[in-house]
Amino acid sequence: MTNKEFLQIMATKERVVAGSPTHLKMSELSQEALKITAELNSSYHTPEEIRSLFSELTGKKVDDSFRMFPPFTTDCGKNITVGRNVFINAGCRFQDQGEITLGDGALIGHNVVIATLNHDLAPENRADIFPLPVYIGENVWIGSNATILPGVTIGKGAVVAAGAVVTKDVPAMTVVGGVPAKIIKTLE
Repeated sequence: MTNKEFLQIMATKERVVAGSPTHLKMSELSQEALKITAELNSSYHTPEEIRSLFSELTGKKVDDSFRMFPPFTTDCGKNITVGRNVFINAGCRFQDQGEITLGDGALIGHNVVIATLNHDLAPENRADIFPLPVYIGENVWIGSNATILPGVTIGKGAVVAAGAVVTKDVPAMTVVGGVPAKIIKTLE
């Protein structure tokens, strides 16, 4: 299975059965991501080297305005898309098989977790997974230690407070916080 075929299957949002060719491709891509992130996190790299390694990880050239402070981990890499002027702070963990998109100007705080997979609740099918994309809009700021769960869209200009657990879509130009995250205020 090619990376393109894998991404097309994951975009259907349908169940991925444990042991299936798609599941095996996930394992293959995880090993590649582990190798690249080990290099990224093992020593100092210039901003240019970080962009090069992140481009290798995602399989797409990132814009010269992209910035990141390692360490950073992901268990796939190939389903991450970042816009211009995106900043990812240290300690972030992405689970991107289901797709993660970061819009232009997105700011991702320390230790943010973005997850795109859920497991089946039935114990006999627990290893099966369901991918759902996460979309972070333009100029969104996600505070430190926030967790964004599968299927969430965060609207343009929104702010996610530190430590929030975002379980549902966030409207544009709002501030959300808490567990689960709720609207705290609207921005002008």
